[in-house]
Amino acid sequence: QVTLRAGAELDAHQVNQYTLTLRATCPGEDEVEERLFVQVTAGKVLRCDTPFASAEGDMVQVLADVAPRTPLYAVLPQLLGGLTVRGQWFPSPSSLQFRLRNHNTPLILTRRGLVLAPDNGFHPSKDMQTFRLEIEVMDRHGHNCSGAVRVKVLPSRRARVTFPELHRSVTVAEGIGPWEVVTQVHASGENVRYAILAPVAPTLFTIDEVTGEIRSIRQLEVAHAHLLVQAYNVLHPADHATATVNITVQGTDQWAPRCVPAIFVSQVPETVSPGSTLVTLRCTDSTGTDERLRYALEGPPASRSHFCMEGPQLKVNTTLDYDSEAMATMGFQFMATVLVTSGGEPSRSTHVPVLVTVTPVNEFRPVCPNGATFTVPETAAFGSVVGRVAGTDRDYPPDSLEYSLEGGSSPTQPFSIDRRTGEIRVVGRLDSRQQKSYRLLVRLTDTHNDLDPAKRHSRLCDVSVRLQAVPDQLPVCIPEVQELRITAGSPGSRQPVTRLACHGSPDGATLTYTVVGGNEEGHFRLEGNTVVYLPSDQAEPRTFVLLVEVWGGSGARRRSTVVALVVHVTPWSPQVPPTTTTQHTVSR
Repeated sequence: QVTLRAGAELDAHQVNQYTLTLRATCPGEDEVEERLFVQVTAGKVLRCDTPFASAEGDMVQVLADVAPRTPLYAVLPQLLGGLTVRGQWFPSPSSLQFRLRNHNTPLILTRRGLVLAPDNGFHPSKDMQTFRLEIEVMDRHGHNCSGAVRVKVLPSRRARVTFPELHRSVTVAEGIGPWEVVTQVHASGENVRYAILAPVAPTLFTIDEVTGEIRSIRQLEVAHAHLLVQAYNVLHPADHATATVNITVQGTDQWAPRCVPAIFVSQVPETVSPGSTLVTLRCTDSTGTDERLRYALEGPPASRSHFCMEGPQLKVNTTLDYDSEAMATMGFQFMATVLVTSGGEPSRSTHVPVLVTVTPVNEFRPVCPNGATFTVPETAAFGSVVGRVAGTDRDYPPDSLEYSLEGGSSPTQPFSIDRRTGEIRVVGRLDSRQQKSYRLLVRLTDTHNDLDPAKRHSRLCDVSVRLQAVPDQLPVCIPEVQELRITAGSPGSRQPVTRLACHGSPDGATLTYTVVGGNEEGHFRLEGNTVVYLPSDQAEPRTFVLLVEVWGGSGARRRSTVVALVVHVTPWSPQVPPTTTTQHTVSR
């Protein structure tokens, strides 16, 4: 089947017929040559190619984090007079018009037939989204055709930038000098950077784009600032999130309660007991006492469920389990705010930011796999994979193990194990007649499960490796018996007689050849698998019966077979050149 597609625009008024010569060759057959006549007629019908013009339409898949207005698909002109769809972009002729027939889609169709991502990008949904565009194409003569494109938006594989705390209120006293830290925002995600979106030209505060620290620009006076802070992925700016920070600067003559520490940042192990006190705030109001102060914990539900306030004491409310996916999604950190309110009139309050980082504790020992038994043929080559020891560990990150072989690799233990994957390989010679199975002790050691790298647990696992016997195979020579007639060359020369054709076992061991009989006078010698005759000055014809033993295999697995050569030697004569004639005989 031959498909023709014009490489340029066809004009029937200039050329209305082409003659093509086609040659076709099939394996084992002669070449066939035929001529094909292509007639070009003037046409006025605009057609769209499949799959664009099919009932389901063409389809393209993109990730949800693709940049806004990224070209996703192009409806391209086919220079034969129709339309075709391709996966790369070429500009459309200006004579075509592209119109979107359905408008219930955020996608954009340009005047040149390009389908673009939405102006604000796709919604970062965890589910797959599908959009259908029905497109009509019309040329300048009014002819048209239509087709459809389905755009499947796949969920992004990257961890998206998110703010654990979307709203934060901070109260500070006036008089704070320039470039002092007022508060700090934190967002989870990859390659996170920070910026203040509003006000566009901040006059009181600025933010460190890397750490998220909000600092004063000048000495602060009584004021109230509303900041809109954006966190974004510096490599994918479309991946961003926003949070609001309200900063109140109070006058010193009506100050809110003051607390020490003003910000609490701490690391606690995951094994800390519920009811443990993390910090006791020392707060005073304008009277210099703490008798009328009230304490409340604010923040995300996860923080308020794991911690609680008992008076000025911040305590652990429930178990902090580091080894869970829920903790991992939070970055192993809890953020909250302790609201300290005075009982006077008017009531004043202070916020004490709290950041608690949970650190890992290596609690669990690795667990050996069930039934770690492997079978390997005794002829397995060096480096062959025997199997994989798949240990487990409940500490986070799960199954972060290192593997080692007790006793290491040796002739009595011809195996090695990959430190990271647990894959066992052959690194020595195997022989099922000497040893039918091996009992290996594999040590599993956990890694990266504790803040102290020295605190590691290990466990020894029994692994059995059984050798699968492979039947021995004697060297095979064809033929096993040869009868040869040669005319000897001049004395002192070297005359090849025959070359033995033998093959050994499948393991590819090199064959060795030895003359074991019939060469008492040393008239023959072996050079590899070639039998060479050494002529002498004898005057009478002679017959030699040589026995050549062929050895294959290695070590205790060596096996041999015997080849018989009957060599009739005619004495050397200056008038008769040396010759060799072979007659094969099959032995009984």
